[in-house]
Amino acid sequence: MANEWILIIMLFVTYSLVILWYRLFGAKGLISFSVLATIAANIEVLIVVNAFGIEQTLGNVLFASTFLITDILSETEGKKESQAAVNIGILASATFVLLSQSWLLYTPSDSDMIFPAIQAVFSQTPRVMLASFLVFAVSQKFDVWAYHKWWEFSSKRFGDTRRFLWLRNNGSTLISQLVNTVLFTLGAFGGTYDAGTLLSIGISSYLIYAIAALLDTPFVYWARKIHENRKQA
Repeated sequence: MANEWILIIMLFVTYSLVILWYRLFGAKGLISFSVLATIAANIEVLIVVNAFGIEQTLGNVLFASTFLITDILSETEGKKESQAAVNIGILASATFVLLSQSWLLYTPSDSDMIFPAIQAVFSQTPRVMLASFLVFAVSQKFDVWAYHKWWEFSSKRFGDTRRFLWLRNNGSTLISQLVNTVLFTLGAFGGTYDAGTLLSIGISSYLIYAIAALLDTPFVYWARKIHENRKQA
């Protein structure tokens, strides 16, 4: 199957899983999924593929799902809950970086067959993981702040706290993803690739993030509907 189709399919699968976890477990499910996505994305981002005619790192869909999660939590549970999800995700990412690097300190047995593969992946990734961790912290904190600023603006401007969900969702995420893309590309790959490759990675990453942000809006509406039905039950 072509890379393009895999990316498209995984985008909808991942977003649908976010909704499933929310339906089954509520806010705790979203926070748990955010931890899972953060750790998995830290590994997946090491893979570079060609798709849609441009070179790009993977992990974009999983990282995008964490922004969907904070927006859902902001919309349905409030700012405090979304900030808690961000803080837990930051701690999970930092813990994963620490633990994964500790694996490399061991001397493997002569019968071991997996250590060389683990070493090949994680011995080359401290910089990428550190950049991912720092950028995740900055962009997620910014996203929660921006979401509620857009909400405050639309509520005052139009006198309705429920309308214009699409505005606060996309207004916060599109800007946050731009911050995320620029900081991560420079932090993880600056000095490693030439300027042309860095630009290609940055542009492709943001295009995917922007498309993913626009496509996640129906899922935020869906989650809000689940939340409202749960309150009425």
